[in-house]
Amino acid sequence: MKRIAWFEELGRESIKTVGGKGANLGEMVKSGFPVPNGFAVTVDAFFEFLEKRKLKQKIVEIIDSIDVENTQELEQKSKQVRDMIKQETLPEETANEIIKAYSKLAEKEKVGWLTSSEQPFVAVRSSATAEDLPEASFAGQQETFLNVLGKENLLNSVKNCYASLYTPRAVYYRKKHGFKTEQVGLSAIVQKMVNAETAGIMFTAEPTGDKTKIVIEAVFGLGEPIVAGAVTPDNYVVDKNSMKIVRKKVNKQKWLVLKEGSKSVKKNLNPEQSETQKIPDDTIIALAKIGNKIEQHYNVPQDIEWAVEKGRIMIVQTRPITTLALNEKMKEMQQIEETPVLKGAPGSPGIVSGKVKIVLDIENISKIEKDDILVTRMTSPDWVPVMKKSKAIVTNEGGRTCHAAIVSRELGIPCIVGTDTATKILKDNQIVTVNGFTGKIYDGEIKIAAPEKKETKVIEEKEFDSFEKVLKEKTEKEKVSGAGLFGMADEIKQERETEKRRKEEIEHLQSEKEAEQILKKFGEKKTSRLTDEEKEKEKKLIEKTLSKISPKVKVNVALADVAEKASQTGAEGVGLLRAEHMITSSGKHPAEFLKQGQEEKLKNIVKSGIKAVAGHFSGKPVWFRTFDARSDEFRNLKGGENEPKEDNPMLGWHGIRRDLDQPEMLKIQFEAVKELYDEGIKNVGIMLPFVTHAEQIKKAKQLAKEAELDLSKIDFGIMIETPASIWIIDELIEEGIDFVSFGTNDLTQLTLGLDRNNELVQKHFNELHPAIMRSIKHVIKKCREKNVRTSICGQAASNPEMVKQLVKMGISSVSANIDAVEEIKKIVMLEEKNILMEK
Repeated sequence: MKRIAWFEELGRESIKTVGGKGANLGEMVKSGFPVPNGFAVTVDAFFEFLEKRKLKQKIVEIIDSIDVENTQELEQKSKQVRDMIKQETLPEETANEIIKAYSKLAEKEKVGWLTSSEQPFVAVRSSATAEDLPEASFAGQQETFLNVLGKENLLNSVKNCYASLYTPRAVYYRKKHGFKTEQVGLSAIVQKMVNAETAGIMFTAEPTGDKTKIVIEAVFGLGEPIVAGAVTPDNYVVDKNSMKIVRKKVNKQKWLVLKEGSKSVKKNLNPEQSETQKIPDDTIIALAKIGNKIEQHYNVPQDIEWAVEKGRIMIVQTRPITTLALNEKMKEMQQIEETPVLKGAPGSPGIVSGKVKIVLDIENISKIEKDDILVTRMTSPDWVPVMKKSKAIVTNEGGRTCHAAIVSRELGIPCIVGTDTATKILKDNQIVTVNGFTGKIYDGEIKIAAPEKKETKVIEEKEFDSFEKVLKEKTEKEKVSGAGLFGMADEIKQERETEKRRKEEIEHLQSEKEAEQILKKFGEKKTSRLTDEEKEKEKKLIEKTLSKISPKVKVNVALADVAEKASQTGAEGVGLLRAEHMITSSGKHPAEFLKQGQEEKLKNIVKSGIKAVAGHFSGKPVWFRTFDARSDEFRNLKGGENEPKEDNPMLGWHGIRRDLDQPEMLKIQFEAVKELYDEGIKNVGIMLPFVTHAEQIKKAKQLAKEAELDLSKIDFGIMIETPASIWIIDELIEEGIDFVSFGTNDLTQLTLGLDRNNELVQKHFNELHPAIMRSIKHVIKKCREKNVRTSICGQAASNPEMVKQLVKMGISSVSANIDAVEEIKKIVMLEEKNILMEK
């Protein structure tokens, strides 16, 4: 058995032996391309390791048991496999051969002052057996270890490469594409490190698909920052036919990464060097010529990693640019030649061009004219009128759950947040193009195509017959048990006669009738025998049935102006109607109304705001969240100068804790809902924010009683936004609530211990974190036991991956952003179908 293979022994036929990366390196060495020397630890050695350490069967059983759509399970089980591998040692024969080859590599690299006893720095890269094939793109799914020095470090790096074959991303990809666990192997590529002075990436075709151009990206130092997207590289475009540079964009690079010993060290560049072209024109042309020859050799456009050390160009890696790779790898360039002047986090989708207006404080908002691009530090509720006039919004601060992002999504305008320096880099009246899909801002007016939207299919023709079979089995079983379709009627038996539950019962009865209709009309016929018209009718009936038995999809509304637009999405109600903008639009602090004896005026403002929304959702629930504006959001209103100065307003005096300290404020809101009910608007429910004690519910109920609001006649619930509310859910339910709604923006912030408005930590903001998912699952379970409905209204409700998990957990409804409702409805039905069909 061959455990070690040198690059010169390999070629494109060696994929089964050393994977795609190893085969490509060998092919290039054989063909005379400048490649750093090295060897591969073969796939046979990998499988020998699994066999000798009795890991193979265990790994197959664990990996094959994973439901890859269950994020928590995927992360836990893949980690279990990686840990198993890391705990073992390599077989003695393999370890000895690796060390021997490593010593030989030192000999090959020996120059006058280097003796064979000195050990070289190497990179250890993974090369999967199905990697870098035209039909599969495994790129980046396994790990690379740089600056590896010494025998023991090398052996550990090889083993860690083996373990990286089972990262969550790699497992998910392989299972989705049908690669069998036992058949995918890994070769560890050991290659001399290039101590690069400059490095980058070369694509032998443009992102638009133009194969007559070569695109080169370059940075000073090692190539790590360019791969990570941490710096903006120079961009050079070379025409293949003339081998001339046709476009060039030199970008400022403030820092670089250099190798010092066994570490990669970040160092600042001086101002003059930071603005210098990264590689001279003759090197650009030399690189392009090498790239062109590599493409001709493989007869397909290539994605090439390169480096320059002491003036010598080295090709570190090449792989084909498949359609998938082109979309994934090159979407950074957004099908345009220009380099962005600024980057941030995508806050709201859309692409527009317009005139910049820098507004540093609210006193200067009058400078904004219709269709200007508002550039500021951060917005707050009192900025909404000017936000409505803006064509797009760009902020220095914030993440995707900040005020600017939330309101922009509702207004349907592009937004980029967390740029850090937008107010310094951009200039008044500068024309820019804002790409809210990618978080990039370009100088000038540029035409950029929006990314293609992938259509979600709820059910496909090939599934009709299987779905009918499931329907038949379940309806027959439930007729015997009397449980109702899919057992859901049990949830409404206890309150069958109440007004709150009657509509749900009717819907379940309708779903039974529709299921019977499907079986009656199509159950006896195979799909292949149906006409196109019959297929379309059955598809609509199936989707209608699924929509009845699936969790309801509602919509979040902050602005009364967009209520009509929100209702046109077909949402099953409003899962979050924010109160703050009703008040801030008046320009006066709510406490100022009370101070001036204008309680009636404040109540009417709240009433008119709720009524404007509820009227568009007649017969559907509208959950009004009581005031939850923070002190920093109220300060700019008339009378807001008395607001307390809080170091962290998001952890301060807001939500139910503030309303109970100012009980008249809460009573006025209750009175507004009571009067609406008396006027015939009976679909409005109340939701208390930031509840952390059962006593808060009790006190709020007492105030409702004083306001003569009968909570038994309307939906009454609370937000679940803190770890405290998660772990006292039993006590909260005991106080008497109809529903809970997860506010995942705050729940994520408080569980993970990070500021959701701080752009520096946005990369850690993850609603799918196991701690969040376990918390939500715990609450849903407790609520289902007590017939309390569950919903979600945070940003995560617009995330398809989160929604899939929530449907599996049994959530009652989800409330998405206006622009996401249509897609989330499909995701919910699709997941409900998968559950029914046990997929």
